Amino acid sequence: MKFSEQWLREWVNPNIGSKELMDQVTMAGLEVDGFDPVAGEFSGVVVGEVQSVEPHPDADKLRVCQVSDGEQTVQVVCGAPNVRPGLKVPFAVVGAVLPGNFKIRKAKLRGQPSEGMLCSESELALSDDHEGLMELPEDAPVGQEMADYLKLNDITIDVDLTPNRSDCLSIKGIAREVGVLNSLVVTEPAIEPVEAVHSEVPDIRVEAPEGCPRYLGRVLRNVNLKAETPLWMQEKLRRSGIRSIDAAVDVTNFVMLELGQPMHAFDRDEISGGIVVRMAKPAEKLVLLDGQEVELAGDTLVIADHEKPIAIAGVMGGEHSGVSEKTRDLVLESAYFDPITLAGKARHYGLHTDASHRFERGVDYKLARDAMERATELLMEIVGGEPGEIVEVASDEHLPADQVIDLREQRLADVLGMAIDRTTVEEILTRLGLHIDKLLKDGWRISVPSFRPDITIEEDLIEEVGRIYGYNNLPVTEPTGSLGLVAREEAKRPVSAIRNYFVAQGYQEAVTYSFVDPKVQKLVDPERDGIALANPISADLSVMRTTLWSGLLKTVAYNQNRQQPRIRLFETGLRFDQDGERIDQQPMLAGVVVGGQYPENWANGRRTADFFDVKGELEGLFRLLGIEVQFVASQHPALHPGQTAELMRDGEHVGWLGTLHPQVQKNLELNGTILMFELFLNSIVTGYVPNFKEISKFPEVRRDLAIIIGNDVAFAEVERVARKHAGERLTALRAFDVYEGESLGEGNRSLALSLYWQHPERTLNEDEVHSLFKGVIDALEEELGATLRS
Repeated sequence: MKFSEQWLREWVNPNIGSKELMDQVTMAGLEVDGFDPVAGEFSGVVVGEVQSVEPHPDADKLRVCQVSDGEQTVQVVCGAPNVRPGLKVPFAVVGAVLPGNFKIRKAKLRGQPSEGMLCSESELALSDDHEGLMELPEDAPVGQEMADYLKLNDITIDVDLTPNRSDCLSIKGIAREVGVLNSLVVTEPAIEPVEAVHSEVPDIRVEAPEGCPRYLGRVLRNVNLKAETPLWMQEKLRRSGIRSIDAAVDVTNFVMLELGQPMHAFDRDEISGGIVVRMAKPAEKLVLLDGQEVELAGDTLVIADHEKPIAIAGVMGGEHSGVSEKTRDLVLESAYFDPITLAGKARHYGLHTDASHRFERGVDYKLARDAMERATELLMEIVGGEPGEIVEVASDEHLPADQVIDLREQRLADVLGMAIDRTTVEEILTRLGLHIDKLLKDGWRISVPSFRPDITIEEDLIEEVGRIYGYNNLPVTEPTGSLGLVAREEAKRPVSAIRNYFVAQGYQEAVTYSFVDPKVQKLVDPERDGIALANPISADLSVMRTTLWSGLLKTVAYNQNRQQPRIRLFETGLRFDQDGERIDQQPMLAGVVVGGQYPENWANGRRTADFFDVKGELEGLFRLLGIEVQFVASQHPALHPGQTAELMRDGEHVGWLGTLHPQVQKNLELNGTILMFELFLNSIVTGYVPNFKEISKFPEVRRDLAIIIGNDVAFAEVERVARKHAGERLTALRAFDVYEGESLGEGNRSLALSLYWQHPERTLNEDEVHSLFKGVIDALEEELGATLRS
């Protein structure tokens, strides 16, 4: 928000200098980003009047002018196209110094003497306009210093507001803050209703009240848009960073800067039928005021007539219905648009306007009528005209609700670290425009004004009191806190233990965006649609992730493009799934492995990691967590059909492990064998509570067997059956050899197992062990069709 210091001081004028004023505003939370003088440094420039203009005898583009400075008339040679008799302009007399230390001396131009220089705005560093002389009003006093006439002893202050402080996007809002900080009364311009002089009213229909809860319109007939905007208004606009265009546009911009309410003026004759506020229809197009043609999206709120759209609501008007010098009748618009409906719409069309900047942050929903009256009054002073009645269409149910908040005195003292006198608190709240509805036993009941949509909870009120009282006036206290132990569920392992495990296995933790490329996500998770963002950072970060694989695979590509052959990454984070209106956020653990199982050195060789390496690392994790998880052969659209396992715990799906599908790998332009896993964190972090068990001092007994079994029988099934029939004294079961060969028959393999038994209180005898061993062999033959290998 840029504004002129002089304009601010017309509203409230504290007895402090410019620097102190800026420091004060910054410490109140409205950070001053910078300041600049409103004009370049010059001297010897006065208001001059062109008495006569004659052609230069030796140059077609030059004119010989007689110019008065109020005391004498001198000859000046000028080449500006708009020089003419009677024109009043900035006149740099001989001896003047212009910005850039440019000194004016007597000279001859193509043989004609010239004593001085007629100036454009750019030559005085007022603006970049150098196409012609700066034209001054007819009543400008000849001979007066230009710096005094234009009141150039001024600076433009640029305040960098946080998005919640939309109330300060106006002179009125800034003045209110300065008035509160200095305990001064703010002098506002009187706004009186303008009496209607004709009965014509615009036909207004609001079909999208949720996006536009309030819309006001008024017809102003017989205006003269050839009339020039007063210099005082042009200067206030210029010093706020807005270029003067024509009287109608300048007035609406002025009211926006003064009060904070964006407005728009339509040419009534270009409106067919009436005004309709609605959502855009499919494939509708609109040529904007900047000449750009846009195709309107269906979620865009538009202002339309009975045939076509004429403006993007709260962003920019259309070229077709814009005002021009030929316009005779205006339709003024003043409205309240819902910030959520307008959020991101300007950026969607590559725009950023002063109006959209304010509407997206929230405009006072009660301000529209005052702004309409103020704009009407100013327009009638400048361009004349006959005002009609104001037509208002409002939907109370869609307007923001008035906030009433209780502020507790003790809570205020606790948060600020000191007790503030009740009278001081009440004065601060009242000066901020907050209304004290009721004095409570322990505090106050506060009504929040409509221009402060950012105040919604008690802490917001405490912040207001604290910043106005002065952060520097608050005591410095050291934070205190108890060090009591927090009860934790012993069976539940912290996520930090999982992270530490993977780091110990040689993985690096990755943190990727929750926003992902929809194309990549469709490849790795084609069965679910990601939640589309309403206002994405970019096209390749436009949906919420449904799997952590999307971000990890892009990270793999990034590393491989930088010649990294061995990549081991894991990530813990949320995935997002939509269930009707509810968004389900699920904590996940995912990982990806590419390249060698171990870093290359003289001992490890170059063995590439395979499915069973990653499976073994996950089994180690499950042992750490104290849970049992089964690996079941399955199918996943993003994984290799023959190298995919579904992870099950107690019959519940908890995750996937597998090799990336070759086609997906090709589409993503990745190299090497890519192994991936993903697990539901909530399903694996809870295991068993460890119990002490005394180590037996009696000898352990081992028996080995080799069985011939079909390749389609998983080892997990062999282990399950063996443990089931080996008895409670079984301490371990290990596979120590796997063999496949023609002698075993097609589709068979040999599996060698070691079984260990141990009794805690005595030595097991041979008959006991033989009975248990035989029971295991018989069960494997009966249940799995295994045969003992001789």
